[in-house]
Amino acid sequence: MQQPLSTGHGAPLQNSSTAPECHQQVPSKAPLAPTAGLYNFTYYQNNYQAPVHNVVRPSLCPTSLGAPQGPGQMHTALPLGPNLITASPQFDPAFVSTPLQVGYVPNLGHYPGQVHYSVPSQNTTQGIPPNSSNPGFSYHAMPVFSTQYNTHLTSQTIHPATRQPLVGVLPGHVKPLPETGQRPIQASFQPYPAGDAAVSWQPLSRASMTTSAGPVTNPPVTVSSPNSQTSAGVDSSSSTSSSTNASLPNNYDALEGGNYQDSTSSAATAPAASDPRPLKSSKPFGYAYPTLQPVYQNVAPPSHSVSQPTGPGYSPGPPQFTEPFSSVDQLSSNMEGLNLRNKRRTEALRQVSLLQERDILPPVPNMIPQSNLSQELKKLNCSPDLFRCTLMNIPQTQALLNKAKLPLGLLLHPFKDLTHLPVITSSTIVRCRTCRTYINPFVSFLDQRRWKCNLCYRVNDVPEEFMYNPLTRSYGEPHKRPEVQTATVEFIASSDYMLRPPQPAVYLFVFDVSHNAVESGYLNICCQSLLENFDKLPGDSRTKIGFITFDSTIHFFNLQEGLSQPQMLIVSDIEDIFLPTPDSLMVNLHESKELIKDLLKVLPTMFTNTRETHSALGPALQAAFKLMSATGGRISVFQTQLPSIGVGCLQSREDPNQRSTAKGVQHLAPATDFYKKFALDCSGQQVAVDLFLLSGQYSDMASLACMAKYSAGSVFYYPSFHHIHNPAQVEKFQKDFKRYLIRKIGFEAVMRIRCTKGLSIHTFHGNFFVRSTDLLSLANINPDSGFTVQMSIDENLVNTSIVCFQAALLYTSSKGERRIRVHTLCLPIVKSVADVYAGADVQAITCLLATMAVDRSVSSSLSDARDALVNAVVDSLSAYRSTVSNLQRSVLVAPNSLRLFALYILALLKQQAFRTGTSTRLDERIFAMCEMKTQPLVHLMLTIHPSLYRIDNLSDEGSIVVGDKTIPQPPILHLSIEKLSKEGAFLMDCGSVMYLWVGKSCSNNFISEVLGFPNYASIPQNMTHLPELNTTLSQRTNNFISWLRDNRPFLSIIYVVNDDGPMKVNFYQKLVEDRTESALSYYEFLLHIQQQISK
Repeated sequence: MQQPLSTGHGAPLQNSSTAPECHQQVPSKAPLAPTAGLYNFTYYQNNYQAPVHNVVRPSLCPTSLGAPQGPGQMHTALPLGPNLITASPQFDPAFVSTPLQVGYVPNLGHYPGQVHYSVPSQNTTQGIPPNSSNPGFSYHAMPVFSTQYNTHLTSQTIHPATRQPLVGVLPGHVKPLPETGQRPIQASFQPYPAGDAAVSWQPLSRASMTTSAGPVTNPPVTVSSPNSQTSAGVDSSSSTSSSTNASLPNNYDALEGGNYQDSTSSAATAPAASDPRPLKSSKPFGYAYPTLQPVYQNVAPPSHSVSQPTGPGYSPGPPQFTEPFSSVDQLSSNMEGLNLRNKRRTEALRQVSLLQERDILPPVPNMIPQSNLSQELKKLNCSPDLFRCTLMNIPQTQALLNKAKLPLGLLLHPFKDLTHLPVITSSTIVRCRTCRTYINPFVSFLDQRRWKCNLCYRVNDVPEEFMYNPLTRSYGEPHKRPEVQTATVEFIASSDYMLRPPQPAVYLFVFDVSHNAVESGYLNICCQSLLENFDKLPGDSRTKIGFITFDSTIHFFNLQEGLSQPQMLIVSDIEDIFLPTPDSLMVNLHESKELIKDLLKVLPTMFTNTRETHSALGPALQAAFKLMSATGGRISVFQTQLPSIGVGCLQSREDPNQRSTAKGVQHLAPATDFYKKFALDCSGQQVAVDLFLLSGQYSDMASLACMAKYSAGSVFYYPSFHHIHNPAQVEKFQKDFKRYLIRKIGFEAVMRIRCTKGLSIHTFHGNFFVRSTDLLSLANINPDSGFTVQMSIDENLVNTSIVCFQAALLYTSSKGERRIRVHTLCLPIVKSVADVYAGADVQAITCLLATMAVDRSVSSSLSDARDALVNAVVDSLSAYRSTVSNLQRSVLVAPNSLRLFALYILALLKQQAFRTGTSTRLDERIFAMCEMKTQPLVHLMLTIHPSLYRIDNLSDEGSIVVGDKTIPQPPILHLSIEKLSKEGAFLMDCGSVMYLWVGKSCSNNFISEVLGFPNYASIPQNMTHLPELNTTLSQRTNNFISWLRDNRPFLSIIYVVNDDGPMKVNFYQKLVEDRTESALSYYEFLLHIQQQISK
């Protein structure tokens, strides 16, 4: 008999209606209310209670994705976290079940204080007994999720007077709201009026995931660190320093300082912690600074705002970046910049007739639109490779954004490898006293002693130490400090930014050694790579390492210093996993170096003759958690088949006969919640899990990938891996695993995104755990992962000309340093819809829609997600058409900035994640979805829309020089068979894979000088390497391909394709502009769009 969700592992996941890595703060099953415009929300007014400790309790609002509703679905009451912003609707008590509280007790005392979590369930709410479903194994303070996606746990706020928990409402046990209007049947971004047949692909309401750049009052938290030269605490000035003594921060909000309120500021500046100053009940949720009022004085306040603060700390207006022109030359330069911006705007708004203009591809793959910022601010701005917005010009109002029918969001690549990164070691990290924004190039210096925050406009004092510039060795020029000259900086933080001493780098490898795994030959490659890169593993003298292998039993390895050889310890009781020798299984990498190397040499041969076919992955993961929970670190899991015994065992859910069905694709959601719960346990103990799936058979990626999604891990997939039969996959696995071992890594990280008042962030996408409304918990952070954020405009941005976004990533380096990497992005505010279109970043928009479509596929259906993607194009082009006068009805036009929108969406619909009618293995589809959620934009766009080049006629014309190599720059061709020629050779770059298609009549000169074969007929069918020949054409071709490969972290396999080879079908499927049996051509798709607009 299956146990309810709250009593243990292995319970089936039911009613999974929202995407796994899209964390929200509102009920995921609330019925949609009819709305009249894009991103409009219906609020259900409630009586507000005066907030305690400035906890805002807003009204309930509908979700964004429009998942189907059920009358019997209920929502679980969860405790609020400290400083948490959640919804608190009025509801019938009969529909509320108050769960017991389970203390989140830190392991070994590493986490001071106690954070309480509630345990939601579907039918009952009870704590998890230590031996309920897994006798002998107790998860420490497991933060249990409900069976519904997007229901994440939050910590608890205690009323200071009554000592009772303040309970907010999240999905689980809320009476369904009354439904008004007709049930929608069509998906799109646009909410239609009641009665219209449409379902909105609406962003989350303001109550869902609002990132508050402003504070919620906390006591000041500082730590004395007399021995540290890099202290970065909190004091009464606008900096953080270690000049005062106080207790350690006891939660992650206080750790990063996002909710800090300066206790020494005047009462007029901000209400005291005990001041239950009420907010106006008419204030909509999502206000960026829930405890601070607008700082504008002598201007009309926004229509929905609370009273304004007064006092010496606030300035009467936003920062201004205009300066008097000091000379005629400067004035002339500014006029030239203005003319250039006008030319770019005119070009971006040039009307493009999509049905008539065919050659619309940009000259380079990654075209970035220009904003209306001045040249001075553009030079200071954050690199678009790190921080990118879907709209380079931010609409002044939500109504203007609604009119443009374009999504607003951010794409981040916060830990990207950088060749130039200013690292600042200082005892003073200057931050705003109110919103805790780090000082950046977009603040204003009122004089040498005062600076104005560019997010909340608070005037702060300049600390004395900040007056000295270490670069110029001058005093009195704080505006020339490196923190104010670079939008991306990294600070060396002090112990004030720690909950415990920095952890060492700890690595645990969990290997599948069943018969199927041994046959694949992957273990030999892993061990050999570990031996070759042993000394390159990131870490210091404290680095630890351990190994676990498993089949139907669990094998541990004693590598304690002093042993003559490694000892293998076998635990056969997988129902009650224990550690046979807990102190000798994770060992110091340097002290036990020889024993570790001995083990890696013999490990591939230890299981050569095994006949064990079962896989006890679940028990192996439980053992790994017990090993790692005391320190945190990284677990690397290698799996080659479906887990078959023990907890977490899975059954095959794929029907091979349904792979090419055009009907609804099933089983996109996990089959069990075991792996999700395991990941949450790991995240709570600062452990990330990375999954390597090397399987030619169905392995239920949808379930297994949860261990990486919720622990900030990564997923790697190598279908049909075999060390003999698939040499291309072997090479890719070797290169990828080497990169994985030696790449930079950050431990016990958290990331917070702040934004200018009036904007709010409501939905995050990626692999992480949301610890509070705006704080992402990242047990590990790696340089190859990206994140996506959806945003909304809560207030009219009428009193400022720019907005800013700041992402702060706090992490522990592999060397044990606590560091803060800060990225700041500045964008202009515009008043016209034309300027909004002029700044539309079509690639960023496409990537944001791709992540939203993944969530929609899991929460609703694949067909619903596909319809929403099509309707996104229809809505935006229809909205643009309404702004253009004197257009014929039969003309389909788009602004030049959006000319590729329809093409990219069509390519997305034909991608593995969303295509129908084409045979697609379920694991491959799920992996493609995982990639869309985590890949940075530049790599994801190549996956969606590959780049096609003709390379048989490469020349030095237009080439670039990189180092000592000349790199040809052939033009990008449309992905159509019309662009192919049987006399030529064409390279298609798809990111993780490349195809070199050779025409039947291609010149023998190219074949011999580049491929090394005399003619077309002699080219082998499985060729995956290009030889480096001593010919000019070979050097040009190899230089070009190497240049493409060097710009990405993992190896791109190259397949030479001819008409008789096995890769021909894969190559032709990537020609997205051509018609297939199950999909429209690009021209037919445009006709369909035009037909929908004309309705």
